[in-house]
Amino acid sequence: MNAEHLLRPVPTTRVAAPEESFHELMAEQLRHAPWLGLSLALHAVAALIFYLMPTRPPEVQQRVVQLIAPEPITDIEETPPPDPEPITEETTDEPVLTDVDLPEVAETPSEDFADVSEVQSPASAFESDAWNTAIGLAGGAAGPHGGRASGRRNMRGPDRTTAVTIERALEWLKDHQDEDGKWDADEFMKHDGGGPICDGAGNPVHDVGVTSLALLAFLGDGSTLRSGPYRDVVHRAVGWLRDQQDLDTGLFGTTNSNEFVYGHAIATLAMVEAFGLSDSRLLEKHAQAGIRYLERHRNPYKVWRYQPRDGDNDTSVTGWCVMAYKSAKDFGLEVNEQALTLAEAWFDEMTDPVSGRTGYLERGGLSSRRTGDHAVHFPRDKGDCMTAVSLLCRFFLGQTPKDNAMLARQADLILKTAPTWNPTDGSIDHYAWYYGTYALFQFGGRPWSQWEKSLKSAVVDPQRRDGNFEGSWDPIGVWGEDGGRVYSTALLCLTLEAYYRYSRLVR
Repeated sequence: MNAEHLLRPVPTTRVAAPEESFHELMAEQLRHAPWLGLSLALHAVAALIFYLMPTRPPEVQQRVVQLIAPEPITDIEETPPPDPEPITEETTDEPVLTDVDLPEVAETPSEDFADVSEVQSPASAFESDAWNTAIGLAGGAAGPHGGRASGRRNMRGPDRTTAVTIERALEWLKDHQDEDGKWDADEFMKHDGGGPICDGAGNPVHDVGVTSLALLAFLGDGSTLRSGPYRDVVHRAVGWLRDQQDLDTGLFGTTNSNEFVYGHAIATLAMVEAFGLSDSRLLEKHAQAGIRYLERHRNPYKVWRYQPRDGDNDTSVTGWCVMAYKSAKDFGLEVNEQALTLAEAWFDEMTDPVSGRTGYLERGGLSSRRTGDHAVHFPRDKGDCMTAVSLLCRFFLGQTPKDNAMLARQADLILKTAPTWNPTDGSIDHYAWYYGTYALFQFGGRPWSQWEKSLKSAVVDPQRRDGNFEGSWDPIGVWGEDGGRVYSTALLCLTLEAYYRYSRLVR
């Protein structure tokens, strides 16, 4: 045996006792130990008491609310929420007309178009009862500007060549625009590339006027600050014109030339169209200021000429002012209605009741020429420009051939000097052709159809197709020496846009 075995306890054998009941055993124990029974009884009573006592629910943390009197309300200027982002077409990125040089403008540049939720075709400025199919639109055109958005691309002119001619002219103007937005009347050729440089410099005092005519050509083709293939060109031109305006007086440009009001009137018309067709709040004050200057310039109880309120009046300046006023009125700007009434009276005063001819300074007179041999080179009887100015303005002032038989006499008179490109006889007058085309387009019928036939040979065919000249017209007309190649190109481009720039105002 080893030691481990010795250390194990020896198991004992238990002898089973006879079985007794539980009650018998308890009774025996109580007999021997009375205090044990008493203890058991007390524990039983205590257990019963605890059993009968209600249980305490667990504590729930209570939230204490402390009421504090509000502080008195003070006047605090509430910051308005930011304007919602305008919705624009996904395919276009609208240019923004910046305003860094005009600190008095409270709007941020992005707010220029914030009041328009989507880009739409520009609304027409003028009322019209016409259903105009001549501009090639599906349906009627409600007012003069209705056909611009897609006019050239859908026009029903004499042929497709006219649309291509307009395109070439706009491209030439685009290529000769300065970076700051203006068209330089006498130094535009600095943009020419290789090959012969363009000639035809104009007078630099007319930069505001020729820039405004060029801008009108792009607006007339349907481009605005918001849309169109030339919206960047429009953007730069509008920005430059704004910089040339004295907002205190409203004058665009300066008074350096005797005929400065021509530039201002045309610039006002261009700014009004840019404002209205682009629906630009930022331009509203510039357009309105231009109209205010014209009103201060106008003679009391009369119309306009070169110097403000000097008592002189003429039909030519008055024509541009009427178009600016009428456009401003219908785009929601403030105009003096009496000025339009007085202009209508002026046209009546200057019109011979028998022939229908409207004079420049006197009743039934001929168009203006500069002093010297200008009238020799360009005879005054070669055109009826002032009659065309009168006829066009009469339409926009609400007259119709049904109401006034004078309009038919004027249309026949204008038709007698239909445009022809003849550099030898002094008959080339881009200014007269512009007004004659628009006046007879409004008149329609036989005068328009006959005048229209002359446009191809007189305007479309002579357009330059060579080198740096391509798309322009030679400034060999009555006022070409003053405005130069930019003037001639812009004005003849506008002339061909007559098919869609303004819809017909009467049936």
